[in-house]
Amino acid sequence: MTSLDLRADPADLTAALVDAFSVSGEEGRLADAVQAALTEQAPHLEVVRNGDAVLARTNLGRGSRVILAGHLDTVPENANLPSRRTGSGDEELLHGLGSVDMKGGDAVFLHLAATLPEPKHDITFVFYDNEEVEAVKNGLGRIERELPEWLAGDLAVVGEPSNGTIEAGCQGTLRVEIRTSGTRAHTARAWMGENAIHALAEPLRRLAEYAPRVVDIDGLTYREGLQATKISGGVAGNVVPDAAVLTVNFRFAPDRNPAQAEAHVREVFDGYDVTLTDLSPGALPGLSAPAAAELVAAAGGRAAAKLGWTDVARFAALGMPAVNFGPGNPSLAHTQQEHVHVAEIRQVADVLRKFLG
Repeated sequence: MTSLDLRADPADLTAALVDAFSVSGEEGRLADAVQAALTEQAPHLEVVRNGDAVLARTNLGRGSRVILAGHLDTVPENANLPSRRTGSGDEELLHGLGSVDMKGGDAVFLHLAATLPEPKHDITFVFYDNEEVEAVKNGLGRIERELPEWLAGDLAVVGEPSNGTIEAGCQGTLRVEIRTSGTRAHTARAWMGENAIHALAEPLRRLAEYAPRVVDIDGLTYREGLQATKISGGVAGNVVPDAAVLTVNFRFAPDRNPAQAEAHVREVFDGYDVTLTDLSPGALPGLSAPAAAELVAAAGGRAAAKLGWTDVARFAALGMPAVNFGPGNPSLAHTQQEHVHVAEIRQVADVLRKFLG
């Protein structure tokens, strides 16, 4: 079984986690190693196992509780294992699958779990499975159903890559399909048919002319977006098509609830057959909450809006402010070139130690 030294330099611990294969659905061995390491090296924590998730917490009776959450799984390997290092000093890089998304964040949390026996906030550590696949398999959902008391707190910090900057809240996302219909005909006698693909011209025009909102919430700027992501249709090279589908993704600011976001999209495409296929709510930043404000102060007073969707929305739905804070550039996630600055791993650890310790 993989052996983890939780008291090691968080960068070295990151490398050990990267080298522990844990593609979604195959996190068991890494979860075994995390559970064993926490049990042996952090005796001050209560540790439990839930599927291939490992949870640990202090029970010190503090006035507030902070949740540190990170997923153990990665996307499939792409010739980017084992880990390797390049450069030196401030330019030292750690390369490898999951180094950005999000074993650097996991390493920071595991290091703090072992080296902060008496934090000023009680802490719950959640290392969960199946984040990189469909939402129904996400380990946080299972934990919420089976161990809901373990997800109660005053602030959640999700260790997703954020370039070492606090990214508060997140935008919501929905997808719709716009369907048009027509009449098939031979293209040599096209006037006898009605082209369903051509009927998408008006919805596409509306998209091209759409002006997205820019919204300020708690001093953070969220930029909405409405984009066509797929068009399907067609029968054969000589047939006027009788059906077509346009897929549209709406990224909406967290001041809209899901019903408002859906209503807005339906208004944009009024008169068309619109089918909702996916919807996830956003999360308000909640930076005015005491624990969140304290974390921002520990990070030098800097915070930014999270423009993508992450599991902070799950915690926000439970009634607590949530932020993304982890080492690594999110644009490198899921790429063969995935790598993280070693200095950034240590910086995130230092900020959280200042906040918690």
